[in-house]
Amino acid sequence: MEKDLADFAVNYAQKLGASYAEARLESSKSNSFLLKNGNLDSSGFSDISGLGIRLICNKGLGFVSTNKLEKTKIKSLIKIAIKSAKSSEHREEVNLAEDNVNKKEYKVKQKIKLANVDPSEKIQLLLDAEKAIKATGIKTPGRYFTLSDHTTTEYLVNSEGTQVLATVPKVAFMYFLTIKEGNQSVQRYWQYGNAGGFEFVKSWNISELLVNEVKACYNNLKNGRKLKKEKLDVIAAPQVVGIMVHESVGHPYEADRILGREGAQAGESFVSQDMIGQKIGSDVVTVVDDPTVENSYGFYLYDNEGVKAKRKYLMKNGKINDFLHNRQTAALMGIKSNGSSRSVDYDKESIVRMSNTFMLPSKKKEEELIEDIKRGVYIKNFMEWNIDDKRVNQKYVGAEAYLIENGQLGMPVKSPIMEVSTFDLYKAVDAVANNTEFHAGNCGKGEPMQAIPVWFGGPSIRLRGLWIK
Repeated sequence: MEKDLADFAVNYAQKLGASYAEARLESSKSNSFLLKNGNLDSSGFSDISGLGIRLICNKGLGFVSTNKLEKTKIKSLIKIAIKSAKSSEHREEVNLAEDNVNKKEYKVKQKIKLANVDPSEKIQLLLDAEKAIKATGIKTPGRYFTLSDHTTTEYLVNSEGTQVLATVPKVAFMYFLTIKEGNQSVQRYWQYGNAGGFEFVKSWNISELLVNEVKACYNNLKNGRKLKKEKLDVIAAPQVVGIMVHESVGHPYEADRILGREGAQAGESFVSQDMIGQKIGSDVVTVVDDPTVENSYGFYLYDNEGVKAKRKYLMKNGKINDFLHNRQTAALMGIKSNGSSRSVDYDKESIVRMSNTFMLPSKKKEEELIEDIKRGVYIKNFMEWNIDDKRVNQKYVGAEAYLIENGQLGMPVKSPIMEVSTFDLYKAVDAVANNTEFHAGNCGKGEPMQAIPVWFGGPSIRLRGLWIK
């Protein structure tokens, strides 16, 4: 990498009067393959490098980027950024919370290097999955698979002396299935992702997991029974818990959203600055955001402002405990950043983001949670969810689900619907299991949109007395 260009950018911005400057040099290589109904529909290969520069001048913020890594181009862009920062009308003064000077170099190791895996091997995995699904004899008129990988090296330097060099390879697999039985059909999509090499792709056992998915959906279509609306106890399995905490804890605890910065884009938040310490859930509910989980899809050790990453306890024993911050939102609240600033590409400014958001487990087994239910429903995964702009009223529609009677799993339940508020949801949790799972997603936020890799998850949980239909 031409790290000297990033160093030059920071020094030149200071020379022109910037009180703060940072430069993020990025090089990214990616590969992707799409199999659609048995046909290799598309493949993509990219090799992209660029530089993003952010600066503060006269308390105004400027951001520019370029993929032309030349000093002449960098100088002209910095002049534009300085002029923009100085001349911004009706602007808010920009201040950054103090942080330590960090100097670090790290990379995620690969047991099977992505560069050593031939494209034909990747394509064959998808073709094998296609063959395995057909062998079930179950009608699956829609079969959409994508397998991708990318390796990104980032060098971040700022005018305070921070220098961080990171290389992180990531792999991802996503599927979208349509299963049909008679005149009924159901759709399921899901994603897997890790930071690391091709060893994780092999560990997913793609053919097996897709066959199991198809069989479960078919069984639900053929044998499932629709419930009447009634109050039931619910076991929400890790996939359901993951999307719950991502949407109703992670997003509303983003400090920029709390401050109203996301209102016109992704919505607002039911949380306000003075709600730290307020109890909104039961004692057994603790939700964290932790980018340091090894080989996670949302992994990093330093964020895109050079702040050291750490585990954040967003909800602790049912109480609102912490928000996700970058240096700007932290300054506005009079605290230090907790390392939650991320950008998906060099040409986009880093903003407050989640990484790996999940509920912490207990020591109980999932079976113990089920045994204590007289009548209820077990929701293993979902086909649909939605939530309002302030992250209060939410809805989950189960895909694979089963009736619970006298502590035993019974017949399949067809499309159980759970509609609940955030407050009622977390107060209803009376037990948490020990079967933590993590699942991958690309979380969307910002304008222009930034779809960034994350994990969400947790263990199975038991919720008492929710309306299900």
